[in-house]
Amino acid sequence: MTMKIDILELSERTASFVLSDASVAFANGIRRAMLADVPTLAIDEVNVYNNTSVLYDEQLGLRLALIPLTANMDDYIPKDECNCEDVCPACELSLTLSVEGPKMVYSGDFVSADPEVRPADSNIPIIDLKEGQKLFIEALAHAGYGKEHAKWQAGVGCGYKNYPIVSFTNCDQCGTCIEECPKEIIKMGPAGAEISSEDLLKCTLCKTCAEACGINAVSVNQSESSFIFNMESDGSYTSEELIINAGKVIRKKASEMQDILESM
Repeated sequence: MTMKIDILELSERTASFVLSDASVAFANGIRRAMLADVPTLAIDEVNVYNNTSVLYDEQLGLRLALIPLTANMDDYIPKDECNCEDVCPACELSLTLSVEGPKMVYSGDFVSADPEVRPADSNIPIIDLKEGQKLFIEALAHAGYGKEHAKWQAGVGCGYKNYPIVSFTNCDQCGTCIEECPKEIIKMGPAGAEISSEDLLKCTLCKTCAEACGINAVSVNQSESSFIFNMESDGSYTSEELIINAGKVIRKKASEMQDILESM
């Protein structure tokens, strides 16, 4: 059986799609991979040379760590996976920030040693410097995984639900289910209550309609092999890139497991 993906919505940062003919384990694997196993770059260390702002150095470092960075991750690997003795361009990137107030400092004010690496959004506010206040720092970015820390989490909102299966049998057209549905997706058709395929995607499987029906004409179930996904990227990847890379992660893990089993 071949899995099938139907794209419902696809933009730079968000995506919705239906994954069909797949197991629950695979669906959850995709979700976890997007959240935890796709590597990103994040500011991990900060050398503070001059900070006369109102923020403590530690507060500043925590704030900078959560600025998503775009990068070609084929060029970077985590430090503990690198073959260098200390650090090298493959495991560490320098971004500098030298500003003086009065000025609102934004993520776009960083100067990166790699032109291909930059904040995913240039308008993320960092700090408001007043007259005479200065900030001169070097931020060091390293590659990592979301399972290690949230600063490396590329997927900021990844979830799925089972595809709803709602049927109406011998409907007496009383309209009670229509009135009780919290999503207002049930309509009255020629043969009784019905839900369009488009509106079915909005069903939350609350079963309020089935509970309200006095003749048990409404049945609400869920598919065990089809799932509705909604995901959002932090900007370090496009939504399409994040989904594709999550699939590659699962393929790699499956291949490694196969090699282990074959060697036993």
